[in-house]
Amino acid sequence: MKRRRVAITGLGMVSPYGGDLADFFARLLAAESAVRFLHTDDIPRPLNIPFVSCPNFDVDAVLGRPLAGTMDRFAQLGTAAALAAWADAGLARAPSAEDREQWGVSWGTALGGTLAYEKGYKELWIKGRERVSPLSVILGMNNAANAHISIQLGLGGVSMSHTVACASSAIAIGEAFRRVRNGEAPVMLTGGSDAPQAYGVARAWEALRVMAGGDATTSAQACRPFSAERRGLVLGEGGAALVLEDWEHALARGARIHGEMVGYGTTCDHSHLVRPDATGQIRALNMALADAGLLAEQIDYVNAHGTATAEGDPVEIAALKGVFGERAGRLPVSATKSMHGHQLGAAGAVEAIVTVLALREQAIPPTAHLGQPDPACFGVDHVSSARHHQPLRAALSNSFAFGGSNAVLAFRAVRS
Repeated sequence: MKRRRVAITGLGMVSPYGGDLADFFARLLAAESAVRFLHTDDIPRPLNIPFVSCPNFDVDAVLGRPLAGTMDRFAQLGTAAALAAWADAGLARAPSAEDREQWGVSWGTALGGTLAYEKGYKELWIKGRERVSPLSVILGMNNAANAHISIQLGLGGVSMSHTVACASSAIAIGEAFRRVRNGEAPVMLTGGSDAPQAYGVARAWEALRVMAGGDATTSAQACRPFSAERRGLVLGEGGAALVLEDWEHALARGARIHGEMVGYGTTCDHSHLVRPDATGQIRALNMALADAGLLAEQIDYVNAHGTATAEGDPVEIAALKGVFGERAGRLPVSATKSMHGHQLGAAGAVEAIVTVLALREQAIPPTAHLGQPDPACFGVDHVSSARHHQPLRAALSNSFAFGGSNAVLAFRAVRS
């Protein structure tokens, strides 16, 4: 089987900074945190936590009120990001009949329509009503986002939904990459979305004791991956999408190419539901390198999973040292969740775009508010402030999940 090169021709995002990707990346380079103090009253008990939302997302303007009304927020965020990526790729909204049968969608979400289900529970159990909205099932189903994307763009090829906790969209991207590289589809739209601001979701994560605390005055610095002062993760909402395209197909239509996806590795720790294991992560990292045909010394940047949890951060650093050996100390590593939060099933797609932009712009965004690294996280080159004009050839993006699922994506810069 001929392995085809895979071009990245479209990028789209709904982020806490808005939808402009140049502005998004500039704010990351400036270490501008989007973490805010979330206070809500329409719940059994006030919820006061650091959170990352997308306040400037005007869903009615992007999708129209009738269509938006048939979607949970995770599907709204995902469809908006996908439409933006499609437009960025310069692809027609109505593909030819032949293309329509081949082009597909691969999407990730950890939670699906949680907000819709929670609204139904409120109606039944708190307000005492006998019925919920007749749209509840289609609002809540995990494949709602990729279904809406396929319908909106007229894509009749595969339409896959991947739910693998925090690795969901990284795995969705990896599987889309395989389809394009293997010649099964010349174009795949891929990414992920989640909207975890449901009261029950926040309380469930809080019960795990992995959430960062803080108040309105300190919330911006609540997420501090690898820091000795880290206190836990910060949840966020968002959607991010990439168009992956057969290289020759992209060239033939004169597409702009943001970068090249070259490798993908995914493994399972098979040891514990919530405790990560360096051995499984090492296997995923090595698999991605081998799949890409890259040597460890050719990697110039790693966008870490880096959630700022007590157990997760040191294990990821141990895995990187296990793969990169002595060179790990010179390997630039940063965790941008420190600024845009942890979007759960969307995180892998958001960070894949960050990694592609780093290669394209030859600049590395920092781990914001790092301060003094935890001694357990020593051994890599922590990027604590932005680095510009970097000679970046290739980079990795890590996504590690509860359940022991690991996914590593490998990208290469495209020289003009």
